[in-house]
Amino acid sequence: MPHLDAHPVPPTARTLVPNPLLAPKNARFPITANTMAPDADAGPLGGPGITVEADETYLAKSPKTRKPQGLGLNAKPAPQVFSLVERNGKIRSMYLDDKNVRGALQKHLHEDSRLVTDGATVYKFQVRNHESVDHSKYEWKRGDVHTNTLEGFFSIFKRGLVGVYQHMDKKHLHRYLAEFDFRQNTRAKLKINDIQRTGIAVRGFAGKRLMYKTAH
Repeated sequence: MPHLDAHPVPPTARTLVPNPLLAPKNARFPITANTMAPDADAGPLGGPGITVEADETYLAKSPKTRKPQGLGLNAKPAPQVFSLVERNGKIRSMYLDDKNVRGALQKHLHEDSRLVTDGATVYKFQVRNHESVDHSKYEWKRGDVHTNTLEGFFSIFKRGLVGVYQHMDKKHLHRYLAEFDFRQNTRAKLKINDIQRTGIAVRGFAGKRLMYKTAH
């Protein structure tokens, strides 16, 4: 898994804007920091009649990238990533840091959604309509109840960190997540082409200052 205490290699803009005139070294930070991050007022995902998957993973060195047994409920052995995704819709990921799953659910999930998760107790009693599969009993799918969408997304994200960026700093983790969310939310399967994707990215600059360091 990636070394989280090393200097970060900023995400690339090459796949976002396939234009040889736009040098990735000039486009990386502005695009990632300013256009890919979700709007603060984007509102919760889901809603009446919408199925939303929720799952979390740890960016640990273990091949399973799961919390080791024997640790306390609040212990965090590695950076924890939490994601929500609407079936055939948008995804939203976040680095929990000092936050928790239930707090993230309350903020980012519409209470009238149909929530689909694994059997973790943290998801119980959070919304009225909740279904789960029990991975501890080798139950991966029951009808349309599964977390396979997010399992696939986590796999792609981790492969990207290891195979492309290799090193990163935890303080930039939310930016890496924002890039992968942007790719997922503007993928061809949603009938978004390269021109439309570029337009979405450019519109994301509106009203934002292109700074790496915060203003004093």
